[in-house]
Amino acid sequence: MKFSLTKFLIIIFLSQSLQTPQTKKLTIDDIYTNRGLRSKSINGLKWFDNGNKFSFLKYEENAIYEHDVKSGEEKKILGNDELKTENGEQIALRNYEWSPDEKYFLITGLIPARTVKSGGTFYVYDVNEKRFQLIIDSEDEQVNAQFSPDGKKLGFVRANNIYVADIESGEEKQLTFDGSEVILNGVFDWVYEEEFKIITGWEWSPDSKSIAFWRFDQSNVPKVYITEYDSLYFPPTEQYYPKAGANNSLVKIGVADIASAKTVWIDLGEASDIYIPRIKFTKDPAKLSVQRLNRLQNKLDLMMADVNTGKTSTIITETDSCWVDVYDNLTFLTDGKRFIWSSERDGFHHLYLYDMNGNLIKQITKGKWEIDKLISFDEDKEVVYYSSLERSPLYRDFYSINLDGSNKKRITEQKGTHSINMSLNSEYFVDRYSNANEKHSTIIYDIDGTEIKKLIEADMSANDEYDFSPIEFLTFTTDGVELNAGMIKPSDFDPLKKYPVLIDNYSGPGSQIVQDAWGMSLLHRMYAQNGYIIFWLDNRGTSGRGKTFKNIVYKNLGLYEVNDMIEGAKYLISTGYVDSSRIGIYGVSYGGYVAALAILKGADYFKAAIAGAPVIHWKFYDTIYTERYMQTPELNPNGYKESSPLEYVNMLKGKLLIIHGTADDNVHVQNSISFMIALQKANKQFDVMLYPEAMHGGFGRHFLELMTEFIYKNL
Repeated sequence: MKFSLTKFLIIIFLSQSLQTPQTKKLTIDDIYTNRGLRSKSINGLKWFDNGNKFSFLKYEENAIYEHDVKSGEEKKILGNDELKTENGEQIALRNYEWSPDEKYFLITGLIPARTVKSGGTFYVYDVNEKRFQLIIDSEDEQVNAQFSPDGKKLGFVRANNIYVADIESGEEKQLTFDGSEVILNGVFDWVYEEEFKIITGWEWSPDSKSIAFWRFDQSNVPKVYITEYDSLYFPPTEQYYPKAGANNSLVKIGVADIASAKTVWIDLGEASDIYIPRIKFTKDPAKLSVQRLNRLQNKLDLMMADVNTGKTSTIITETDSCWVDVYDNLTFLTDGKRFIWSSERDGFHHLYLYDMNGNLIKQITKGKWEIDKLISFDEDKEVVYYSSLERSPLYRDFYSINLDGSNKKRITEQKGTHSINMSLNSEYFVDRYSNANEKHSTIIYDIDGTEIKKLIEADMSANDEYDFSPIEFLTFTTDGVELNAGMIKPSDFDPLKKYPVLIDNYSGPGSQIVQDAWGMSLLHRMYAQNGYIIFWLDNRGTSGRGKTFKNIVYKNLGLYEVNDMIEGAKYLISTGYVDSSRIGIYGVSYGGYVAALAILKGADYFKAAIAGAPVIHWKFYDTIYTERYMQTPELNPNGYKESSPLEYVNMLKGKLLIIHGTADDNVHVQNSISFMIALQKANKQFDVMLYPEAMHGGFGRHFLELMTEFIYKNL
């Protein structure tokens, strides 16, 4: 037999190939179809049985299950067979709530909103009798259904009026009567829902005898018209949208008595051009707390209102040289004498204890770090549970502390991000944990942090097939300030080579994208596999670093954000492994704004930019968000002018791709159109893609492929 060296080498190669796993290259198709690449989660987790059990949804079965914490047993409570109307129509489980007495489920549809917004037909299901006790349907839109605290009534909004239904009899009672296109009772106008992050515009009193609600009159709010291009005559959709400096809705707070259907209006003071971002009943059903914010949002009053007379008194006033943020940590203690409040008054977000007259008893948490949010309060032990950034702005840890500020303990140990769902009895918590390089796991612990059971264990097997590079965290300095940043390098990274870079940004005030949490886009990991460095940073103005760090952007949006992006580019160049001629930047919404501004003002550093749904002039954006950071156009004309990309179109050198949805009700397509006009007048070439009928972001697969092609071609 004749020996062949070539055949021998082929055999050796094939043998080694069979023994060494071949890593995959990620594709956009994988991103859409390979579910193993995504984290798993428990949907609709809700505690009951005093916190000894929780229920959750199984969408694939159209069912509600329960989990017994002590035994670990699971069983179906409500299934597909029971979820049928009398005429056999199937009811899809999308959203549910327990009644306070745990006798009923409220099953509703969902309406698109910033967070969960109940809507459609309301089904009240008797858990013990296994039948529908009440079905509330209407040709008019129904939203924001809530059980009364005693579990005997269901309140909801229909056609912008508030109704209450008796669950046993089904009898309905209407409490407001002036609801219309312009008068909104119990629901929010667009700008409140978007910028104050609130959905349900009414609240039950603790004795179930009255309802407090917001009333908006938007008759003087300007309208915008969003064109529908997929019809013969493309009719416009009207939207009440107050742009910076324009009229807001006039707001009132009413308290409607269920028995008499009479409403008492709360005295909000002489000024009418105000915001009411929060209301909340105290433990006393005769006292309602009301938070009043002035138009410039630099003064927040906590008021106590007598629901019988409407009279109010201010017990706490928060002020700031720039703006005051609104939080959801207000907690009234059952003794009726004290409450917990959060504030940034010492420069960092912390918890405080007050008496009901507004006298400070104790600052509960303290230090040059921030709490994230108050999670729960154990009344019996007087222990506060909260999440915090104390270890690092990159982490979210779970802590406990006594109400007097003593005995602070960190309960979670693993570095990363812990999202906590506590039981009603404060004995257990469910922790949805992840870090930058490990997908989410969901685990039940007792309150001391002892693991009880893994509900979902992070499965990295599908991701490991692609040999993704790990995410690295780093810091660099700009103007003497240290900034946090993250980076993904190519898997075959060689520090002696030079690589192109894509900077991902959001950058908006109070935001944060540099966190030790799973969530960096699979698309970015795909780019890293193809030889790109992905970089992101938290510029000045973002959250987690204290009020001074945030406040610097006041009245000058875009200035420090772009400066810090340029400094980020300089840092990258200084590493020696970045190609200075191939640095690009990408973002959507505020990130689109910064990307557009960076390719202009940072023309010497950025070769390409993708600006998705960008704000192009702050006069085009809404009152609450814009004026919080920029004041009004009348008070800050130079700030509005200098912050706009329109002022810098002549500076464009690199490649620019503008992307927008024509039905965007948040950042209107007017922004990108005005940008295009200015660029054309300056004889600057650019690329553009409009997505007909698309709203704010979420442009789908076509966008991912477009973005990828643009990056590979221009970086």
